[in-house]
Amino acid sequence: MSDTDSFIDEVSEEVRRDRLFRLMRRYGWIAVLAVLVLVAGAAWREYRIAQDRSASQAFGDAILAALEQTDSADRVTALQAIDPPKPESAVVLDMLIAAEQASEDAGDAAAQTLQDVATSGEVPEIYRQIASFKALVQAQDSMDADERRIGFEALTTPGNPLRLLAEEQLALIEIETGAPDAALTRLQAILADSEVTAGLRRRASQLIVALGGSLGAA
Repeated sequence: MSDTDSFIDEVSEEVRRDRLFRLMRRYGWIAVLAVLVLVAGAAWREYRIAQDRSASQAFGDAILAALEQTDSADRVTALQAIDPPKPESAVVLDMLIAAEQASEDAGDAAAQTLQDVATSGEVPEIYRQIASFKALVQAQDSMDADERRIGFEALTTPGNPLRLLAEEQLALIEIETGAPDAALTRLQAILADSEVTAGLRRRASQLIVALGGSLGAA
């Protein structure tokens, strides 16, 4: 390479370096700002995670303390005094309250607690469905069979995770209302369903036998 070519390369390199420095002086603050934003965002995320973890731990400790009460009425009062940190936590809390209310023979109060969850628009649908199912079960003595039938039928739509449990309850309502043949047909269909669990299969089989049906038909 000639001296002239070498000189030209050196000049070109200096020009590129000067141009780069000018660009850095003009726009470098943008890169610095982007780094600061990323660092601040990561710090805020870690802070929120720590806050959520602390709130969840406090919520769990409060529940455990409430459940240590010896009397169910005192447990209900203690649970009702807890402030849940988020809607999902409120669902868990309400279901615990309903369970305690049911244990002290306050079925109507338990059903109302669960019904409030079932009609709340602030919680995911699956929790509303579970609450609705449990409310209908708890309302056996306060709600007539037709009303409960309508409620359980709404839970038997395809894809609903409570579908077969609702079918079981409908079979029990049919037995209650003097329609054993319809109950047998429904129970046989439960046994033939590919999604039936071992526990539900056992209960359905026992009911079929009690009604004089044949398990071979299933």
